[in-house]
Amino acid sequence: MTLAETDGTRERILRAAFDLFTVHGYQRTSLRRIAERLGLTKAAILYHFPSKGHLLTALAEPMVGDLERLVDAAESLPPGPARWTLLEGWVDTMLEHRGRLGLLLHDLALVDQGSTYQRLLRIAMRANQILAGPDPSRRDRVRAVQAIAMCSDPVVFLMEVPAPVLRADMLDNVRRLLADEPAAADSRGDDDEPAVRAVGRRRPGRPRSMGPEQLLAARRMHAAGTHSIDEIAAACGVSRATLYRHLNSSDNNETVSR
Repeated sequence: MTLAETDGTRERILRAAFDLFTVHGYQRTSLRRIAERLGLTKAAILYHFPSKGHLLTALAEPMVGDLERLVDAAESLPPGPARWTLLEGWVDTMLEHRGRLGLLLHDLALVDQGSTYQRLLRIAMRANQILAGPDPSRRDRVRAVQAIAMCSDPVVFLMEVPAPVLRADMLDNVRRLLADEPAAADSRGDDDEPAVRAVGRRRPGRPRSMGPEQLLAARRMHAAGTHSIDEIAAACGVSRATLYRHLNSSDNNETVSR
């Protein structure tokens, strides 16, 4: 077998693995199933990937490598340009790898605690430090962590939103988060108890309902098996009970099918 043939087989295996992971979930997809999909033997799969975990690592590498290069570039810039180079690049990287992002982030946390997942955590920590700036306060560090989440999570949870629209909304919202604003009159220093303010507190009453787009996204995540009920409920801004009620509603089945 030539080198070109070997590379071609490897890519075919990765594509088949990703397709099957997406449909059936990582845990429920065996190496034998991947081999049968391609008309290969399990031994042929193991020749290229010693374990199923190695398949997941290989699928994650393009995204992880892009993020690592982005952080390297941002660290070489002054604080101001570094911040926005990182934020815009982070959103663009998430969108570029949008198709496999939810699957990878969910399963890497379960499978690859020793290498790629830890590498991804180190990248995120470096990104947080860039965004927080030199000598950051507690408030700066909190906002930095929030900013990275704002540049990542919507890509996973709002798959139905077109990429250009989502990109504009994400960057606009993160700019608002990081904009300088006067401290509240009752705020305290890092070493004191944090000020508690009732911001956006919802009045008791009828639980929040779910719109058709939210329900469609929730059903997709639930069917894919890549997110827990708690994660789906948090993404939709509803309680577990509300989510279960909508998922089990025959009326909503009709809404989604239309």
